[in-house]
Amino acid sequence: MSSAAAQVQNASVITVPVPLGDRAYDILVGRGLIETAGSRIAGLSARAAAIVTDEHVGPLYAQALSQSLQANGLRSCVITLPPGEATKSYASLERVCDAVLEARIERGDLVVALGGGVIGDLAGFVAAIVRRGVRFVQVPTTLLSQVDSSVGGKTGINSRHGKNLVGAFHQPSLVLADTALLDTLPLREMRAGYAEVVKYGLIDDARFFAWCEANWKGIFEGGPERDEAVAQSCRSKAAVVVRDEHETGDRALLNLGHTFGHALERITRYDSARLVHGEGVAIGLNLAFRFSAALGLCPISHAERIEAHLAAVGLPTRLSHVPGGCSTVDELLDAMAQDKKVKGGSLTFILAKGIGQSFIAPGIEAEKVRTFLRGEINASRS
Repeated sequence: MSSAAAQVQNASVITVPVPLGDRAYDILVGRGLIETAGSRIAGLSARAAAIVTDEHVGPLYAQALSQSLQANGLRSCVITLPPGEATKSYASLERVCDAVLEARIERGDLVVALGGGVIGDLAGFVAAIVRRGVRFVQVPTTLLSQVDSSVGGKTGINSRHGKNLVGAFHQPSLVLADTALLDTLPLREMRAGYAEVVKYGLIDDARFFAWCEANWKGIFEGGPERDEAVAQSCRSKAAVVVRDEHETGDRALLNLGHTFGHALERITRYDSARLVHGEGVAIGLNLAFRFSAALGLCPISHAERIEAHLAAVGLPTRLSHVPGGCSTVDELLDAMAQDKKVKGGSLTFILAKGIGQSFIAPGIEAEKVRTFLRGEINASRS
């Protein structure tokens, strides 16, 4: 790349700092970042890197990234896994840990997660536990991972008891969100990631939600709106993470819609043909606002506005939209009972007084949830 081209590219990069003291790092957002990934990662002063990727992303970018690292003085290897949520397993964790150790990655070296949320969560957990902790870099390749899972240091795998129940907090050293990589992302995956973008407006930024309503087409088409949406989402998440890194308070707000969404993922056995994470979140966001309205906390017009927007984008919004059905009320409640936010056996929900006015609601009575879900299921059958 010529120096002139590099200057143009750097001028278009948005930097979002995550100020966590001696664990502070930057999130870089812009088009074409993967072209300079080697030099940026080399700036972290490592000698070697293990690139963890999957069979979809690896053939597109892993070789170029490996060569870029090597050209900048880093020895590298590539570890490729099957795509899909099932990869976040004990078996994959063992396989990647062994491969990283075999590659002689030391504590001063790096694990590089090249892929979506599944790869980022798994590779980050590997980095957290191999040699009791090595550094890692996130190179997220989906909209969902760029705006959510690559930021904040949550890592982990799934258990038969539920999603993300085995893991650790382990902050990355750098996040490179190349928005050009989303140009070839399937529409379904773009929509799924967009549910997480909208979530940030619904939590505490009504103006951002309104901006999304007006600009969502530009995000999908790859205009400057995409970079701004990713950067603003990262700013929102970074601000919460800095206040509450280990989810003892405000960080739980980032789970808006997820108590319902994770339960649906568990019931569908993490089968991406039926439901992907962002689709579960989209349904969960709608359920959270309708539940808030049912409890008299939120105007029903706000719930209807959210549903209208997500439906216009092409996202599912109702339990009836889950292919193959969403099971029974009792099975949904049982799935929710495994949520990480359960305390003393009582469910904690993220509810809302309106768009941009979400809050943590602990100790919600199971019978109120049961009544609400029964009404939702009955409505889907009518």
